[in-house]
Amino acid sequence: MRAVTWAEDSPDDERNGIKMHDVSSTARKVTRVVAGLAIAAAMAFALTGCGAKTATAPAPVTKVAAGFPVTITDDASRTVTIDAEPKRIVSLAPANTEIVYSLGIFDRVVGVTTWDDYPPQVKDVAKIGDFTTPNLEAIAAAKPDVILLTGGVQADVLSKLEGLGAKVVVIDPQDLDGVYSAISTVAKITGTTAKGDEVVAGMKSDLAGITAKLAAAAPTRAFIEIGWNPLFTAGPGTLLNDLVVKAGGENVVTQKGYVSYSVEQLVKDQPDVYLGTLSSIGDAATLAKRPGYAAISAIKAGRVFSLTDDLVSRPGPRVVEGVLEIAKALHPDLFK
Repeated sequence: MRAVTWAEDSPDDERNGIKMHDVSSTARKVTRVVAGLAIAAAMAFALTGCGAKTATAPAPVTKVAAGFPVTITDDASRTVTIDAEPKRIVSLAPANTEIVYSLGIFDRVVGVTTWDDYPPQVKDVAKIGDFTTPNLEAIAAAKPDVILLTGGVQADVLSKLEGLGAKVVVIDPQDLDGVYSAISTVAKITGTTAKGDEVVAGMKSDLAGITAKLAAAAPTRAFIEIGWNPLFTAGPGTLLNDLVVKAGGENVVTQKGYVSYSVEQLVKDQPDVYLGTLSSIGDAATLAKRPGYAAISAIKAGRVFSLTDDLVSRPGPRVVEGVLEIAKALHPDLFK
């Protein structure tokens, strides 16, 4: 059940061990210092009536990219303020890495998990542990400005990550609309809002093309497997359920969330199409050999389809491709 991101938060900023202060406050302090020096020099000149004139160079003021600081509410309902445009990003979820890539700022990524495999150039980025157990020392060594976390199993390390001093943002969408919002959030905190709008618009346009073909089609009853032995599936309130519905399907599972399921119940449900992530079902032809599966109508009809894990389980920019893959399985006549 590797592909299911039970997902995809954030503390004070610290870069290279030096805390970043509010820029506007810094500017005011610098102005006061410069003004004070000017007054002292004028008084000294008036008292002595002579002396060489010296020019005092103003202290440098940190430049902040337009639009910063920005404040967002992440998917853990936490309010996070990003003081300056982040130049070093650590991503703790493959979907988050794909979002950053879609925004055209992959060169800012300085750490990813061992589960990340897209885009291809991710192989050259430093690994900071796996998805379930990120390496805190490796993350700290990457000196990130922002850490993109997810939910589920990573929720336990949130407080530890906050202790590293970088800003932590939780990205954990539960449906397609949530994915759109996640992309917009990452775009906002990285100063790439226009590109984020472009990515989301492209996804919505692609989805509109799919749903247009499904306009007159009746929903196809389907079951989707995400784990076997024991059998696990996705019900309402999950990204996978939303993708099935968007693809012209009706999920036979009514329990909410990611749940275990019995073969006996599956036989009662009698789905017309049996979907499954490739990492779970493997060769679709072997399902008929499972105990009790020969009595399922979808198995009898040979309507069993393996789905690309990354496209249907990662809440990122490629998820609409997952909708298309499911739609082709549910309504093959409409997507020849």
